Amino acid sequence: MAEVKMVMPKMGESIMEGTVLNWLKKVGDKIEQDEAVLEVATDKVDTEVPATHAGILKEVLVKEGDVVPVGAPIAVIETDANAAVSAAPAVVAPAAAPAPVVVAPVAVAAEPNTNGFALMAQAVPGRFYSPLVMNMAKEEGVSMAELELIPGTGAEGRVTKKDMLAFVAYKASGASVAPAPVAAPAPVAAPAAAEVMVKPAAETSIAKPAVSVSGAHEIIEMDRMRKMIAQRMVDSKRIAPHVTSFVEADMTKIVNWRNKVKKEFQARENESITFTPIFIEAVVKAIKDYPMINVSVDGDKIIIKKNINIGMAVALPSGNLIVPVIKNADQYNIVGLTKKVNDLARRARENKLTPDDLGDGTFTISNVGSFGNVMGTPIIMQPQVGILALGAIQKKVAVIETEQGDMIGIRQMMFLSHSYDHRVVDGALGGMFVRRVADYLEGFDVTRKI
Repeated sequence: MAEVKMVMPKMGESIMEGTVLNWLKKVGDKIEQDEAVLEVATDKVDTEVPATHAGILKEVLVKEGDVVPVGAPIAVIETDANAAVSAAPAVVAPAAAPAPVVVAPVAVAAEPNTNGFALMAQAVPGRFYSPLVMNMAKEEGVSMAELELIPGTGAEGRVTKKDMLAFVAYKASGASVAPAPVAAPAPVAAPAAAEVMVKPAAETSIAKPAVSVSGAHEIIEMDRMRKMIAQRMVDSKRIAPHVTSFVEADMTKIVNWRNKVKKEFQARENESITFTPIFIEAVVKAIKDYPMINVSVDGDKIIIKKNINIGMAVALPSGNLIVPVIKNADQYNIVGLTKKVNDLARRARENKLTPDDLGDGTFTISNVGSFGNVMGTPIIMQPQVGILALGAIQKKVAVIETEQGDMIGIRQMMFLSHSYDHRVVDGALGGMFVRRVADYLEGFDVTRKI
C-alpha cells in the first residue's frame, strides 16, 4: 500500500498560486490517473486539475477557497486500489461555524424527481460559472435561464460538473425545467408587545439581496474576474506614472489593400483577415527599432526582453476583458499572425484559453476602434511598460503631399494612443515609438502578396 501526495501544479510561467474553487472528488472516491479531481482558479483562467496517480483519494489537504502556492501538497492518493476505504473523511481543519449564505436571492428547491435532483424554485442570477460549466452548457444546449435554476453544490453555491451532469440527466428524462411554484407562507400572528425582542446577530446573519435606500438603484456584486481586473488596474496606476502620446496615421493604403485581398484570403485560408494582425506587425517592427519599449522594471533595474510577445485585449461577452498573448510575434508573417489572432480571440470568447495563453506578454495593444472610439488612454499591463490603443478608422478631409504640390483629398485616418511608464520611458522615446508604428502603417506595401 503506497501513498503519494498530489501537489498544486504549475499552470503557466508567471502563475505562482491557485485558488481552490471546487473539489470534484470526495475522500474515499476511486480516481483514475488524469481524471479531474478539483477546479482551480488562477489570476489568468480557471482550470481542472487532473490526478497524478490512480487510486483512492485518501485525504484532502486544502479547503475550497484556499489560496495554495504552486508545488504545495493539496491531497493524498492511496495508490493501492484494493485498500479499504475509510468511511470517515479526513479532517482538513478544525470545524468552524458555517459561513453565512451569500448567494442571493434565497431560493427554495422544487420537488425532486425520481433521481433525487431538484431545480431551484427561484432563479439565482449573477452567479459565477467556471469555463468548464459554461462549455458543458454550450455543448448540452443549456440556456442561461436554465443555468440559473440549477442548485450549486460547490463553494458559495457554485454549479459544479456533477451538478451539470445531474441536470442533463434530469432534463433528458423529460422533466420540466420550469421552477415549481412557491407556496405562499401561512400567516403568522403578530407577537404580543412583551414578546417582541431583537434576535442575536448569529441568528440574523443570512444575507439578503442588496437594495438601495431609495429603491431607484440596483446593487450587484462584482464577479471574480471583474474584481481581479479592478485590482490590477489600481495596482498599475499606483506602480507606474502613466503618460500618453498621440499620433494620427493615414490608413488609406491598408484599408484599400485589405478590401482587395479579404475575399481571396477567406477562400484560401478559411480565415477572416482583420486590421489587428497588421497592427501587430507594425508594432513588432517598431519594437525592434526601439527595444527599450520591450522592457520591465525590477526595483531599480531594467530588464530588456529579447522575446517580443504581444498581448491583445479581447472583450468577452460578459463585458470583462482578457489579454491573450502571441508569443514570439516577430517570427510570424501576416498569414501566421492572422491565424494566431483569430484563434486566441475565438478561444477567449469561448472560455477555452489556457494559462500559458495569457502569460509572458512584453507589450500590449488594444483596438478601441472596434467599439467606435477614436482614441483612448489605456492602462499598462504590469509588468510591461507600454500599451498602444488603436482608434476607429474614419474618412477625413486631409492635405496630401505630392510631387506636383499639396492637394486636398479624402483619406482613411486613425489615431494611435501610446501609454507608457514614465519611470523608464521618457516622452521622447514614447513619442518616437508610436510615430514609428504610424510610419510603418503609412508605408505599408500594397503590392505584397498573401
